[in-house]
Amino acid sequence: MAAIDQGTGVSFGLTDEQRGLRALARAFAENEIRPHERDHDTHMRHPAEVIAKAHEIGLMNLHVPEEYGGPGLSAFDGMLIGEELYWGCSGMGTSITANGLGAGPVILYGSDEQKAAWLPPLLEAPILCSFGLSEPGAGSDVASMKTTAVADGGDYVINGSKTFITNAGYASWTVVFAKTDARAGAKGMSAFIVPMDARGVTIEQHLEKMGQRATDTSAFALEDVRVPAANRIGEEGDGFKIAMATLDFTRPGTAIGAVGVAQAAYEHSVAYAKERVTFEVPIAMHQGVNFMIADMATEIEAARLLCWQAAWMLDQGYGRKATLYSSFAKRFAADTAMKVATDAVQVFGGYGYIKEYPVEKLMRDAKLFQIYEGTSQIQRLVIAREIFTPKS
Repeated sequence: MAAIDQGTGVSFGLTDEQRGLRALARAFAENEIRPHERDHDTHMRHPAEVIAKAHEIGLMNLHVPEEYGGPGLSAFDGMLIGEELYWGCSGMGTSITANGLGAGPVILYGSDEQKAAWLPPLLEAPILCSFGLSEPGAGSDVASMKTTAVADGGDYVINGSKTFITNAGYASWTVVFAKTDARAGAKGMSAFIVPMDARGVTIEQHLEKMGQRATDTSAFALEDVRVPAANRIGEEGDGFKIAMATLDFTRPGTAIGAVGVAQAAYEHSVAYAKERVTFEVPIAMHQGVNFMIADMATEIEAARLLCWQAAWMLDQGYGRKATLYSSFAKRFAADTAMKVATDAVQVFGGYGYIKEYPVEKLMRDAKLFQIYEGTSQIQRLVIAREIFTPKS
């Protein structure tokens, strides 16, 4: 594995298996995703057929442990696949990879019984699961959520609403975070596996987004939804810890998605700069253009290396330091994707603003990376706290 080797120096080489995974994902993105990206973006179409094909060749549910039928890939290996899928289309890439976030709480904190019940079906068919954390009034401020779960005999009764939930409109089940003790703040939050066909679960809206329109983002309500206590993940009060640990694990994968979008915008810019002629030379010969492209290339490489380091640190169990580097990667990669995509539109000039050309979509897609799974401002907050909070 490409890694920081504390004993013998630094290596950035990939194993033959890792190169094979990356090549498989690139071929899938090129042949199965890119031919459909414009249509799915325009019509906000859920890519069910593409998801099914990705599932068939093993590009989904990458982190499900081998004992439950999954490939058991590391964070680093999953990240290599993710970059290529997002290079194809970040909307469809999100649709394919979001089971990693949805199933993350079960993989990381589920009991043996919960893992045996909920994980194998993900490998048997292209079903989806989702991560129900955000609410209309509780996005970055997770502790202010209003959804409640009240114990009632051997069940919990859940009431509340969730929004901005990836794949929720097509999910078989969702890990829903709810307050079991409204007075305890973040320490009063718990996590529950909720079947989306349970009585009282209602999809209220498929949200129409500016970008990444090929992935479903939905709002749903929970009204007196009854789930057995066996569906609670961990103990009461573990919800905040479970949510943050899951996001720590998935954050390098989200960050590398931004790198994939930036890489696509850069490649389109290079190709266009070579063929577009002004003042009798390709615009690649003009310093005003080639300096922008040089900066794109530099910043993409820097973002990719941060993602690689963060994923490796997670796999090596670096704990709090891995959290810090995951925030480094997410913040820098998200902002890089937005800058590179915006500059790509500039390289294309007026054509960059026209839907016929690919970079306007990339610019719309890139913006979401600065918002979801922790905004760029929240990442800066995490980084600042790690810098200034004394380590115990």
